[in-house]
Amino acid sequence: MKTVIAALQHSSPAFQTGAATHVGRVRTRNEDSLLARPEIGLWAVADGMGGHDAGDLASATVVDALRSVGRAQSAAHLLAQCERQLAQANSELVEISHARGAMLGTTIAVLLVHGEHFAGVWAGDSRIYLVRDRAITLCSRDHTEAQDLVAEGHLTQAEARAWPRRNVITRAIGVRDAPELEIANGTLRSGDVFVLCTDGLTNHVEDHEILAVAARNTPQRACDNLIELTLSRGATDNATVIAVRYQPGSASRRRGPWE
Repeated sequence: MKTVIAALQHSSPAFQTGAATHVGRVRTRNEDSLLARPEIGLWAVADGMGGHDAGDLASATVVDALRSVGRAQSAAHLLAQCERQLAQANSELVEISHARGAMLGTTIAVLLVHGEHFAGVWAGDSRIYLVRDRAITLCSRDHTEAQDLVAEGHLTQAEARAWPRRNVITRAIGVRDAPELEIANGTLRSGDVFVLCTDGLTNHVEDHEILAVAARNTPQRACDNLIELTLSRGATDNATVIAVRYQPGSASRRRGPWE
């Protein structure tokens, strides 16, 4: 895609990965960051929080911290490394915020895979989807005021999409002394497709559209098409997406619990 700022394609014996990011049609700076490391089973997207100083620095700091995660001996080891690096990035951003007198913050969504096990780790409203058996499941839960009101029964999902404070984040990296992460996990099946994305994409693209694109295309083509769809609808924010297809074939499998 000529209009995409960054388009990356990665592969490993068990995974096909596509990734793309775009500044959008309104913003002048891309404050999203992404990371794809299929060789160790780690993928991530981060969105520097709008309205905060230097959101691009915030998202890049978190992604750079995750680059230090190494090959894991077990699922628990991989998760522990991820949590440690996110805590380190959180501390760095808090220090920068204190020095500047202005808060830096970022959402984060990380997919971890070890053997037949996967885990999603996130803070904020960047999302992790699983496409399986011609259906799409949102593995993450938005950390927003709107979603909290939905959970409490005060708003419907339809009302939350139009609520004036729908973009107010309740968790992020860098805004408190310790990161508030949420984790979900499960077991992989051959053919699973994971989609990680920032809210710049989901503000314009519906879940059923993500399902249709991810199920019918290669990971890179899916990412390119989702960015194109976002751009066709105005792309009012930066948009970033990673797609990961699990096709184990003859690749060796390693088992390990996340606990």
